[in-house]
Amino acid sequence: MISLDEAVTARLESHGARFEVLVDPDAALSIKRDEFDGDLEAVIAAEDVFEDAATGDRPAADDLETVFETTDPLEIIPEVIRRGDIQITADQRREMQDRKHRQLVDRITRNAVNPQMDNAPHPPERIERALEEAGFSVDPMEPVERQIDDALDALRPIIPIRFDEIIIAVRLPSDYAGSGQAKIRQFGELEREEWQSDGSWVGVIEFPAGMQNDFYDLVNEVSSGEAETRVVKDEDELGTR
Repeated sequence: MISLDEAVTARLESHGARFEVLVDPDAALSIKRDEFDGDLEAVIAAEDVFEDAATGDRPAADDLETVFETTDPLEIIPEVIRRGDIQITADQRREMQDRKHRQLVDRITRNAVNPQMDNAPHPPERIERALEEAGFSVDPMEPVERQIDDALDALRPIIPIRFDEIIIAVRLPSDYAGSGQAKIRQFGELEREEWQSDGSWVGVIEFPAGMQNDFYDLVNEVSSGEAETRVVKDEDELGTR
């Protein structure tokens, strides 16, 4: 369950009665769009249906039966959300907008590159400034994924930007190959790997191009700076940079 501070109220008025439930705002939007596939108990603040959530008053069981044909809260809660309205305070809306703004910047930073600078990643500060200059405002009621294309359209007149994948070959010396390759293969999609006769490991990893710096940091960490890397232009190519 979530805390009351995290929850918003979903309200349905029907047959002269009012029904309110307390739920995570993002989960509420997902349920309303029939896109929720998680654990309902993990995203509600109370396994209960209220007539007035602020006072804790509950509707009559007869009203629940009339409107929902059940008194089971876990069956009623999604129906209240789907059929009712989501009540969001100004503070909650502001918090949701700030959080989704951070998520949007993080998503763009991890996936986008600067095609005019040899596909180098854009730092998050640059994305932040460009979004502000473009006047782009995140919609707190929409999933971040649905806003990325609009954000990129707003950014392109300000900065050169492109979503891209990158493929990097990495060679770990034998002293670091065992534990290091296990961490590296989790970073992205392992396209190919080879164990060399000297005990070293060579792998080819594909991941969002904006995460290059994070990848190099990981490689240096697991190899004490002794690994070799190379950007791969041809997926059949294995080598070092």
